[in-house]
Amino acid sequence: MYISAIIPAYNEEGWVGKTVQVLNELPEINEIIVVDDGSHDKTALEAWNAGATVCRFSYNRGKSQALREGVALARGDILAFVDADLGESAIKFRQLLNYVISDEADMVIASIKSSQKGGFGLVKALAYWGIRYYTGEKMICPLSGQRVLKRFLWESLNFSGEGFAAEVALTIESLKKGFKVKEVPLEINHRFWGKNYRAFLHKGEQFYDILKFFLQKLWD
Repeated sequence: MYISAIIPAYNEEGWVGKTVQVLNELPEINEIIVVDDGSHDKTALEAWNAGATVCRFSYNRGKSQALREGVALARGDILAFVDADLGESAIKFRQLLNYVISDEADMVIASIKSSQKGGFGLVKALAYWGIRYYTGEKMICPLSGQRVLKRFLWESLNFSGEGFAAEVALTIESLKKGFKVKEVPLEINHRFWGKNYRAFLHKGEQFYDILKFFLQKLWD
């Protein structure tokens, strides 16, 4: 069984290298692909130095496009989607891998337990109620980017979400197709965004992409 880790990354210098190094410690993972989504820093170089295969976009194309490109390059029949800023806590991915390897789930999502406090809640609420509206399921962590899934699940989907709607689109399309989707509590930490201007801008972009996705689904 071949497992590919795919890391979409945008301006993740100082984080992505450690995440790649830690994933390299997991014997289950056979390859690590970092898709540098048009970064302005040394994300690509840091990822390459840490041992990842690197694909670099010349401009920022969004998270969904980075995931699509990563899957296209990957050889695995199991895919692990990993955020670039997990650092040491990326070692916990082994717990997610086991659910898919043992066929307990077609896709497993990390329901993140963290000591970090931050965020605004509006984006999470939008994602939660949108997923519930379209599928009837109550997802505890609807925005979690930490996922392990079977390739045949990915290849069965339309995956119509763009940008930061990636996780929401993946969840809705997988559930509507009848795949076994499971949330698993996992203690991992991201970079702490807090409630500054940069964090507000990031959350605003997430909200816009997810709302746009839901509106498009209503029109379809």
